[in-house]
Amino acid sequence: MGKLFGTDGIRGRANRWPMIPEIALQVGRAVGYLFRNHKTRHRILIGKDTRLSGYLLENAIASGLCSVGAEALFVGPLPTPAIAFLTTNMRCDAGIVISASHNPYYDNGIKIFGRDGFKLSDELEAKIEEMVLNETISSFRAEEADIGRAYRLEDAPGRYIVHLKHTFPKDLTLDGLKIVLDCAHGAAYKVAPAVFEELGAEVVKIGVEPNGTNINLNCGALHPEKVRETVCKEQANLGIALDGDADRVIIIDERGNIVDGDQILYMCAREMKEEGLLKGGAVVATVMSNMGLEKALSELGLKLVRTKVGDRFVVEMMRKGGYNLGGEQSGHIIFLEHATTGDGILAALQVLAIMKKKEKPVSELAKLEKFPQVLVNVSVQKKLPEEEIEGLSPLVKRIEQELGRDGRVLIRPSGTEPKYRVMVEGLDEEKIRSYAEEIAGHIMKKLA
Repeated sequence: MGKLFGTDGIRGRANRWPMIPEIALQVGRAVGYLFRNHKTRHRILIGKDTRLSGYLLENAIASGLCSVGAEALFVGPLPTPAIAFLTTNMRCDAGIVISASHNPYYDNGIKIFGRDGFKLSDELEAKIEEMVLNETISSFRAEEADIGRAYRLEDAPGRYIVHLKHTFPKDLTLDGLKIVLDCAHGAAYKVAPAVFEELGAEVVKIGVEPNGTNINLNCGALHPEKVRETVCKEQANLGIALDGDADRVIIIDERGNIVDGDQILYMCAREMKEEGLLKGGAVVATVMSNMGLEKALSELGLKLVRTKVGDRFVVEMMRKGGYNLGGEQSGHIIFLEHATTGDGILAALQVLAIMKKKEKPVSELAKLEKFPQVLVNVSVQKKLPEEEIEGLSPLVKRIEQELGRDGRVLIRPSGTEPKYRVMVEGLDEEKIRSYAEEIAGHIMKKLA
């Protein structure tokens, strides 16, 4: 048996270790035990996306919770950020999300939020992992009269919809706007259309017919081609592409151009600075964010604070440094005044609010001069620390010297696959592509 928790909770092939009901039951027991509250009713929220395997895992988790005396609250398919919000809104002791985010339907995962709505610390995850793998939780069982109950929270979608609408300026509506919305046949397939329609937009819906196996399939934030095509065909003002659990978003402007997380961060940072709402004089992003974002923010008198890849690291830095805007190039955008994790619908609403205030199209608002960036994935037989790959350090050093201040090299092992991701950024696309392929070839040669 290997490690349970990765960079974002537990994840793997559905009905294969560790995403099996036996492990899910033990995770439920461990969460129920660790987060027990002796003063009030002990309640844990359980949400999921639209994967077929969600049924298998949610019932196992609920059984584990009930066996240690906790109450399980089912909310059904809802976005990951909805579970974070509802956990605090309902004063629950923890929230559990069953989702593999942007992965195909045959994968699934378990993410856990504490009662404050934030993802768990490494220490707490390690404690849960130890309890599950060593089966130390097996000895704790509630007395017969103290066994927990399970309930379904029928009004959960409505609570989340109201929360999202409250993040949109009260003096504005979306009247007169046509929006193309792709929910990736995922967790937002009901709530996202409702939010935009209730605010007055005409919504052209895509990816709102989940069948358990079509989540993220050639649609959503990772495959925005259909949204682009529909935006142009419908002459819409905006396209919104969410991923399977709706914690990330990619925007498509009225011309069919993709607007990524870096551009969304830039738009929102500029607006928040103008309104005096941006805290700390900085935006938090990861090492993957484009140098063009850093340069553009600098021209606004703002800093870009970088973290490791992963929205949890962005949130940790935001809380530590007192910042209230952060995110990833991939579309996880965190507005700490409104949410404790990335929220694709919320981010899209903030972009729409800027459009309405400025009375300008996204194509104009999202202008950001980016540096060319090349990413190459390298499949390997084994993964070693970068410094242990023979000859890699001097190769990277030479390339960095040749790039100078107008470029950079980033090499990182994948957290979920036997791969390295090589990213090279600079002014000359042909040259950086050559550099990226040279580094990738070296890694493959040494570790294939």
